[in-house]
Amino acid sequence: MLLVKSACWALLFLSGSVASAAAGPAPKYAVADMPATLRENAHAVVRLSDETLLVKSAGRTIETVRRAVTIFDDAGADYGRTLVYYDQLNTVSYLRGAVYDADGRLLRVLKPSDIKDVSLSDGFSLANDGRGRTADLRQPTYPYTVDFEYEINSTNTLFYSTWRPQPAEQVAVEQASFRVLTPTELPLRYQERNLPAGTAVARTSQTGNLQAYEWQIKNLAAIEDEPDSPPVSETTPVVFTAPSQFEVQGHLGMLTSWQTLGLWNYQLNAGRDELPATVQAKIAALVQGETDERARVKKVYEWLQANTRYISVQLGIGGWQTFPASSVAANGYGDCKALTNYCQALLKAAGITAHCALVRADEEDIRTEFPSQQFNHVVLCVPLLKAAKRDTVWLECTSQTNAFGYMSSFTGNRHALLITPQGGMIVRTPRYGAPENRRERLADVFLDTQGSATASIRTKRTGLEQDNYAALASSLNVADQKKVLSERLPLANFTISKLAYAADHRGTVPTLTETLGLMLPGWANVSGKRAFLTPNLLSRWNALPASVGERRTDIWLDNPFSYADTVRIHVPAGFKPESLPATVQLTTAFGTYSSQVQTLPDGTLLYVRRLLMPRTRFGRTEYPAYQDFRRRISNADKAQIVLVKTEA
Repeated sequence: MLLVKSACWALLFLSGSVASAAAGPAPKYAVADMPATLRENAHAVVRLSDETLLVKSAGRTIETVRRAVTIFDDAGADYGRTLVYYDQLNTVSYLRGAVYDADGRLLRVLKPSDIKDVSLSDGFSLANDGRGRTADLRQPTYPYTVDFEYEINSTNTLFYSTWRPQPAEQVAVEQASFRVLTPTELPLRYQERNLPAGTAVARTSQTGNLQAYEWQIKNLAAIEDEPDSPPVSETTPVVFTAPSQFEVQGHLGMLTSWQTLGLWNYQLNAGRDELPATVQAKIAALVQGETDERARVKKVYEWLQANTRYISVQLGIGGWQTFPASSVAANGYGDCKALTNYCQALLKAAGITAHCALVRADEEDIRTEFPSQQFNHVVLCVPLLKAAKRDTVWLECTSQTNAFGYMSSFTGNRHALLITPQGGMIVRTPRYGAPENRRERLADVFLDTQGSATASIRTKRTGLEQDNYAALASSLNVADQKKVLSERLPLANFTISKLAYAADHRGTVPTLTETLGLMLPGWANVSGKRAFLTPNLLSRWNALPASVGERRTDIWLDNPFSYADTVRIHVPAGFKPESLPATVQLTTAFGTYSSQVQTLPDGTLLYVRRLLMPRTRFGRTEYPAYQDFRRRISNADKAQIVLVKTEA
C-alpha cells in the first residue's frame, strides 16, 4: 500500500512538472501588477530600466542597458522598437529582446535574424561610419511589454552616459536605476537635476579599486504636455556624467573645465590651416585695397560660399579632427570643421584673426555650468580688432546661401565654446529678439457682391521669422513652393494665383519679401442683405486650452517676434459697413497687442493689427493671466465686420 501511494505521489509530481514545463516561463511584467496610478495619462510605462557605465580606463568604457516598457496605445508604439548606435569607436556586444502580453506571458524572443544592421548615413555625407542595430517587437494588440537589453564597448571616452529615466511626456516610470563604476584615479564628474525629493547618489567602494555611484527612482507618474512649457528635458529627472580624463584614438585630454576641453580641441587641430600658395595669392588679390575690416571678412566669406560646398566626413577621430585646409582647397568640399578651418585659414591669409567655436546646433542650449562635450557643430568667430566700435562677426561656413554674419535659429541665441591657443572660453552667439524677428504684411482684398474675393499680399520677414521661408525660397521651384505654402496658410478655401520671393542680405539680419496672390471663393458669408467677414486674413491666434488641474511647469516664451498686419478691404459698390469690431489694446508683461478697423474716405476698410512678444519667462502661477491674454487676442482676431446693402 505504501508503494502504491509513493507511486501515485511520484506520478502527480511528474505530471505537475510536465504541466509546468508546457506552460513556459513564469509571467513577467503583467499589467495587473503595475500600480494603477502609473497608468493615468500614460501612453507607456517603463517597468524596469537598468543602466550601468563601467569605466575600464581613460580610453575605454562599457555601457549596459536593460529596459522593459509596457505600451498601451499607438502613441507609445515607438517604444516597441530600438536602435543601438555604433561606429569605429563603439561596438555592440549583444542586443537581446522579448515581448510579453498583458498577462505577462512570453509571446516571442528576439532572434538574430530579426535584428537588422542599417547605415545611419544622413544622405549628404561622403563618408560616415555611423550604423545601427535595430529590432522591432511591436504588436497589433495592446497592452504589451517589450524588454530590450544591449551592451556597447566604447573607445571614445569623451562621452559618458546621460541618464534620463523619464524621456517624454505621458510616460510613467515604475522602477529605474543608473550606476557608474570607475577607477578611483578617474573620479566621476556628474550633475543632477530635477531628482525627486529624497533621491541621492549612493557612493560605495568596490573591489578592484573601483568607486561606485548609483541612483534609483521609483513610481514616477506620467506628466502632461503643457502649452508654452519648457522642454521635457528641463523638467524631468536627469543625471549628466562626464570624465575628468579621456582618450580618443591615442589623443589624451583633460575635462576639468571649459578651458581644458578647448585646449584639447585646439591641439588636435593645430597646424591644419596651411594653404596652397595659389589660394593665398587669390585671397591677397581679393582683398587688395580694401581697408575696412568687415568688408574684407565679407569678401572672403562670399568667396568661400562660391567655391566650396558642404559634405560631411565623419570617420573615427574625424568627428573632432579637421581635414587640412589644403585638402578643402584641392577638393572644394568639407564638413563643418573642415570648412570652418578653411575659412579661418583664408582670413588669416587676408590678415584677419578668427577662432573656431563649438556649438550645439538646432537643439537646446548647452549647460554652461557643467563643462562636458555637448557640441555637434563648428562655426567661426571673427573679432573685428581694428573697428572703431568693438564688434564680432559670426560665420556659418557650411551654407552657400546664408547671409553674411547671420547665425539663424540653427546656431543663434546660444552659447559656444571659443577655441583659442590658451584653451576654451564660453561666449555667446548673436541674439535675435523681437526687433530683429519681424513680419510686416500688407494685404489688399477686393470683395465682390457674392462674397468672393481676390487678395494681393506683400509680406516682409526678417531674422528668425524668415528662416523657414528662406529654405523654401532657395531650394524649391514655384510649383513646389505653392504646395508647401498651401499647407501653411490658415484658410479653408483658396487658390494661389501668384507667388514670388526676393531676398535681401544687406542688413544685419536677412530680409525675405513674399509676394502672394490669392483667389478666395466665399471669403465673406453673404446672408440676405448683409455680408459677414473677418478682417484678420492670415494672422489669427487661437486661445489656449482650458487647464486640467494645477499648472505644473513655468511659462517659457522663448521665440520673440514683432508682427504688423495691415489689411485694406475694398468694399463692393452697394455695400457699406453696418458694424465694425471694437478697438482692442492690450499691454501686459507677456506682450502687447492692438487691433482696430476704420473706414477711409473712399469707403475702403482699413484693418491694422500689431503683436509684439519679447523673450520672457514666468512662474506657473502666472498661467491664468497668460491664458486670459491669449483668450482676448483670440477673440479680437475672430471679430467680424458686418456690411449691409445700401438702399437703391
